[in-house]
Amino acid sequence: MTAPGSGAAARVREALATVLDPEIDEPITDLGFVESCTVEAGVARVRLRLPTFYCAPNFSFLMVADAHDAVSAVPGVDRAEVTLLDHHAAPEINAGVASGAGFVATFAGEAVDELAELRRQFLGKAALAGQDRVARPLVDAGATPEDLAGVRLGDLPASEDLARLRRRRAAVGLPSGDDAPLLVHADGTAVPADQVPLHLRRARLTRFGIEANGEYCRGLLAARYPTAASR
Repeated sequence: MTAPGSGAAARVREALATVLDPEIDEPITDLGFVESCTVEAGVARVRLRLPTFYCAPNFSFLMVADAHDAVSAVPGVDRAEVTLLDHHAAPEINAGVASGAGFVATFAGEAVDELAELRRQFLGKAALAGQDRVARPLVDAGATPEDLAGVRLGDLPASEDLARLRRRRAAVGLPSGDDAPLLVHADGTAVPADQVPLHLRRARLTRFGIEANGEYCRGLLAARYPTAASR
């Protein structure tokens, strides 16, 4: 068995760090959802755990499926086995992801749509919340609505928040290049100065909702698994 910090296992963990909880917009590794990760003879085995027994099956399926895809793409991994633990729909999710059945086939008679639109909706919320993260220091420094309406992404100093905003916007087809406005509507059009205050209020409320959900889930996970920590 490969040690957790070595070679293929380290690459697997890096791959898992690209998998997001869609509702919280944070990596499953940071949230403590990865219970274990090992690699032996080209087989990567990942065990995931969630804050409650009844976490929504659609979100749970997305995370397991994304983890399976991410790990399968790691050089040196011949087969990925991703297992969800302690969840009411774990047998169905684990079997469906392993067979590549998709969400609708996995929950035949219950699910009517695949999850691409759900993923897009939450990435869109993350992109909106990211505008508040990036704009907030400018607002605190005294930027006016007119100032903010004129800011382009290329005008801003490099930061993790800016890089994250670019990634989320690119994922949903919103402008993310240097010439793109910082503040954009859901259709990608620039927010005019007279709409900036309302737009930023919406962005801030969206950000607070996402971050509150994240703290809530961390608390539930810690209560369910007292030794839970990011691995």
